[in-house]
Amino acid sequence: MRDLFSLKGKTAWVTGGSYGIGFSIACALSEAGASIVFNDINQELVDKGLASYQEAGIDARGYVCDVTDEQAVSETVQKIEREAGAVDILVNNAGIIKRVPMIEMSAADFRKVIDVDLNAPFIVAKAVIPSMIKKGGGKIINICSMMSELGRETVSAYAAAKGGLKMLTRNIASEYGEYNIQCNGIGPGYIETPQTEPLRQPGHPFNSFIISKTPAARWGTTDDLKGPSVFLASPASDFVNGHILYVDGGILAYIGKQPK
Repeated sequence: MRDLFSLKGKTAWVTGGSYGIGFSIACALSEAGASIVFNDINQELVDKGLASYQEAGIDARGYVCDVTDEQAVSETVQKIEREAGAVDILVNNAGIIKRVPMIEMSAADFRKVIDVDLNAPFIVAKAVIPSMIKKGGGKIINICSMMSELGRETVSAYAAAKGGLKMLTRNIASEYGEYNIQCNGIGPGYIETPQTEPLRQPGHPFNSFIISKTPAARWGTTDDLKGPSVFLASPASDFVNGHILYVDGGILAYIGKQPK
């Protein structure tokens, strides 16, 4: 059973893996035996990420790469293949969100979110799939969202991008499954991260709202994403393809409590 979940000898690339969800997933893949490479948008974030991995006892390689830049991604893939080996596991984690009411959002800002959250996973997946085919298989994990299924105020661009990413996930699975490439998604619920810390203060209305909407009655932690990530990266999921695994404490299954 341990061998079924082992990633020994595999190279895993986590985009935007300097901190937060990406960092936690990379740590989990490392604990399962994978060699970790990651990228971020600038050297400062890469250096912070390298320091965090070192502190965790992980010998990771970091690269500066804008995942919306097709040429930069191609060059980074070549560097990774020279220095760490061909990518066996890709986690498309890099993403942004702009919380702006739709009628107040510029088309340029809408395009920026789509570019980072949808176009970039396409660009990076396209860059690693040929070597996966050559090696006889691979794993792609796209970090989707509950906004792949639900709408909410102020996140029109993010929801559009994540809904598109859900369908890109299914299409990669459809197009490249015959090459033993499994492409699945993880849809995190509301997770405890530095970005959500202000919203999680006791008494904050959003904190109360999320807890009331979650059957688990708590926010998720980045550790809650570790097991699902290892599963989708490992031989244990070799016949799982085109699936979005929602790690949300049950929010999507729950209509909410009846008002008293």
